Amino acid sequence: MGLSRLIFVGAILINLWVLAIGTQPRRPINVPFQKNYVPTWAADHIRYINGGNTVDLVLDKTTGTGFQSKDEYLFGHFSMRMKLVGGDSAGVVTAFYLSSQNNEHDEIDYEFLGNRTGQPYILQTNVFTGGKGDREQRHYLWFDPTKGYHDYAVLWNMKQIAFYVDNVCIRVFKNQGDIGVRFPFNQPMRLYSSLWNADDWATRGGREKTNWAGAPFIASYTSFHIDGCKASTPQEIKVCKTTGLKWWDQPAFADLDANEYKRLKWVRSKWTIYNYCTDKTRYPQVPPECRRNKDI
Repeated sequence: MGLSRLIFVGAILINLWVLAIGTQPRRPINVPFQKNYVPTWAADHIRYINGGNTVDLVLDKTTGTGFQSKDEYLFGHFSMRMKLVGGDSAGVVTAFYLSSQNNEHDEIDYEFLGNRTGQPYILQTNVFTGGKGDREQRHYLWFDPTKGYHDYAVLWNMKQIAFYVDNVCIRVFKNQGDIGVRFPFNQPMRLYSSLWNADDWATRGGREKTNWAGAPFIASYTSFHIDGCKASTPQEIKVCKTTGLKWWDQPAFADLDANEYKRLKWVRSKWTIYNYCTDKTRYPQVPPECRRNKDI
């Protein structure tokens, strides 16, 4: 059987699989940290538990720490199960994001902004394209993210970037190149995560400072599976751009389905506390991507 026929048959099988399961992304597989990730900085502040199936990042007054994926990826489904810093976490930021490395970099961000004891965490998301960000959205969560592990995921394909929390879509960013909005489609990205002190801005604009009496601060991680298209060479990048070869490339994942849009509307109405699209002070004219992303 020739290569073209193999690709054709494979695409048919993937489509049948998508029809069978609906449009929910695949569930991640539990693998140890060492399979896909390495420390980025302050490796002595990373604790490995149960052979690396669980990892703690530790922040004290000397330093925070972070890790990154071994490989770069162009499109895929990227998830992490995390339990955030508990107690008085004001000034502390935990981040999970994808980023390319150049002057006009692309980036897809989750940032978890700590708060005083009894006050809710704030989840901030952002999308950078061609070096331009300033697309912040902030949400409260409908659970306490310090009491157990929860799933935070990004589905990224040629059509859209969708942010998920426990399989609930909280944000979508569409490919809108037809109206001049840049979209991440040609720069491979690594995954990163870090825990650090950001009390100059993170909590109430920097008015609430980190209480070091509560140190060390610990964020815990598990489930280190990466379901992405590896793109470390020009040949791999070309394959990643060939639509129809991966489950996330299928038509079912080109847009959210009706149930996902219903949940997104619920998040918008109940849990969203800031959306750049509705900030008239920063943007007297609504940014062009907002209407199609259903942000207004």
